[in-house]
Amino acid sequence: MEQGIGLAPVTGKARIDVLDMLRGFAILGIFFLNVPFMAVPIAKLFLDAASVGWTPADQASWWTLQVLLEGTQRGLLQLLFGAGMMVLAARAMTPDGPVAVADLYLRRNLWLLGFGLLDIFVLLWAGDILHVYALAALLLFPFRKLGPKLLLALGLGFALFVLIGGGMRYAERAGVVERSQAVVAKQASGTALTAAEKKTLDDWKKLVERRRTGGPEMKTVAELERKGHSGGLLAYAGMNIGFYMQFIYPQLLPTIAEAFCVMLIGIALWKWGVIQGQRSARFYLLLMLACYIPGFALRAWGASEHLVMMPMPRISWFTQEFARIAVSIGHLAMINLAVKSAAGRAVFAPFKAAGRTAFSLYFMQQIIGLWILFAPWGPGLWDRVGWASMAGIALAVIALQLVVANLWVRYFANGPLEWAWRSLAYVHWQPFRRRRELPVSATPEPA
Repeated sequence: MEQGIGLAPVTGKARIDVLDMLRGFAILGIFFLNVPFMAVPIAKLFLDAASVGWTPADQASWWTLQVLLEGTQRGLLQLLFGAGMMVLAARAMTPDGPVAVADLYLRRNLWLLGFGLLDIFVLLWAGDILHVYALAALLLFPFRKLGPKLLLALGLGFALFVLIGGGMRYAERAGVVERSQAVVAKQASGTALTAAEKKTLDDWKKLVERRRTGGPEMKTVAELERKGHSGGLLAYAGMNIGFYMQFIYPQLLPTIAEAFCVMLIGIALWKWGVIQGQRSARFYLLLMLACYIPGFALRAWGASEHLVMMPMPRISWFTQEFARIAVSIGHLAMINLAVKSAAGRAVFAPFKAAGRTAFSLYFMQQIIGLWILFAPWGPGLWDRVGWASMAGIALAVIALQLVVANLWVRYFANGPLEWAWRSLAYVHWQPFRRRRELPVSATPEPA
């Protein structure tokens, strides 16, 4: 099979430490964002964040999540998928590159899709990212030879789509607000309203009510949650699978488009030597500031808009994707800058093990959250924790996972799911226990 032509996973010193650190930081950090969707009724998250808990600690936790982390951990993973494809495709970049590389790449992502479906329909995690990334990555391979500038331009395509679509929505809503305010002012003056003005006022009241209640969709969600958290295993499974089929699956195409575009940016950053730490500390400092300053400002503004309980137009409708990409790249630059120093390397060194076992840790998070902490048969935490408590729970689980990952890699070559995925992809049993470091592989492959 592929082993015979020199294809093998990257091991030991052949690995790029900063990629492992980035992957570990992303996969652990994503649990901060996933816990609320396991622990709190969906309506509270989307309609009134303050109803979850609004002590000073809760507020600090919520703002931190919204500005620093929301969407950026998956952004980092999307960038790393692009870079990882380039690592795997190294042999295919020459005119006589073996077809086996493309075959391996296809097989890896088809198996990843299978693991993602397992996460959704067996572990019951409706928010699974693996099947999304697998589907997006299946389209990625033909783009490996494009220049980085073109890749960056194409990679910003989805953000541009959001900008245009969100801008149109903003303009439409601003017009509704302006017309409604004029009708309210006319009504207050005692002037009789026309039929069209009465309809304008009625439409506005419906928007206000929808902002308050979430409309029929939130009623459906609430009913699913009521049944799921008051019944047994079958009811719980029906709730989580129902979430996926009714609310995630219909949005699968734009979700794949988002992931695919950021993966293209990841390829561009790889070709520029940015993602793998080949640029100077000064470069990473400037890149971090150039991304963080506008990104944090836009995300803070968007977070403040989320707290407004009236259906006002939001700038986040058209800026959110550019801001997410900016902060994601800012995190990438920050970690690359940090590891240029001994102190920074010491801080992020534990994340290497998490990056090497990221696949297994991701599934472990679902087991802890969905099957233990917030399950109907668990300790009764569902809908009883605030933002600060959820952040504390996530931090404790992440600390546990860091310890487990670092102990695991002392004795084992791969995480258990990494081992299964690689063995299936290479159609060859991979080493499970750790061995003495082998020579650098001619064709490294991403973890």
